[in-house]
Amino acid sequence: MKLAITGGTGFVGSHVIDAATAGGHQVAALARRDMPGKDGVTWVRGDLEKSSALRALVDGADAVIHIAGVINAPDAAGFERGNAGGTLAMLAAATAGGVRRFVHVSSLAAREPKLSLYGSSKARAEELVRRSGLDWSIVRPPAVYGPGDKETLELFRMAKRGLVVIPPDGRLSVIHVGDVAQLLLSLAAPSAPANMVIEADDGRPRGWSHREFARLLGDAVGTRPAIVSSPAILLRLAARTDRLLRGRRAKLTPDRAAYFSHPDWVVDPALACPPDLWQPRIATPDGLKQTAAWYRAEGWL
Repeated sequence: MKLAITGGTGFVGSHVIDAATAGGHQVAALARRDMPGKDGVTWVRGDLEKSSALRALVDGADAVIHIAGVINAPDAAGFERGNAGGTLAMLAAATAGGVRRFVHVSSLAAREPKLSLYGSSKARAEELVRRSGLDWSIVRPPAVYGPGDKETLELFRMAKRGLVVIPPDGRLSVIHVGDVAQLLLSLAAPSAPANMVIEADDGRPRGWSHREFARLLGDAVGTRPAIVSSPAILLRLAARTDRLLRGRRAKLTPDRAAYFSHPDWVVDPALACPPDLWQPRIATPDGLKQTAAWYRAEGWL
């Protein structure tokens, strides 16, 4: 296939590109800056607000895999522009370019649109995809981890230091980025079913409790960390402090604190991917150990 990919310079997108080229596919990928050459990849300079770049991106493509999005923004307008607005622009480009198959990467946060600005913007983006008239698939990944991820790196660092602070008691699903990449490629195939919302994970029924996941992190880095559950009010206070100290560079925003405090980020088994199309291959204990080894090799941990 020839695949048009947004978000290809990010964590998930870079793994999707690697998996696509390894599978013999050709890739056109959007990038804001000049990128080093890569076999099988044509980089298209631009962003989701540049229509000429999007036309070039989808030219001759068999499918679009739309990964780009905003996970942190200073206000509702920033989330709306990056998630709903960017998705609308990509849908318009696909439609104008005659590309029928559209694979959209959403988030479990879209199930709770009133909980966070991020979730609200992802829910609006999903609605745009559903109404597009294209052969669409929507994937709602849970927490994604793996080599190259900077979002979960701090959790590994906490485990190595011997203290993991977790959100209030709850459960979550997780998935290795390699499994996400294979799922997205499977959905982009011409023979794949369309018009599906998929919630995919590592295959563990009911996911992991926060404490179980913290213990797995300790196993991955070779420690037995103390595990402390932080009340939601402390997360909100920490978010305000982070905003005061780092401004727009804050990682723990009030919006993210609300998201983290929710007790149920477990995938819905009724929305599982058809098993003859895709199944997870990487068990979470093994994947976390692999990721920790990658961090150590790169000097991140």
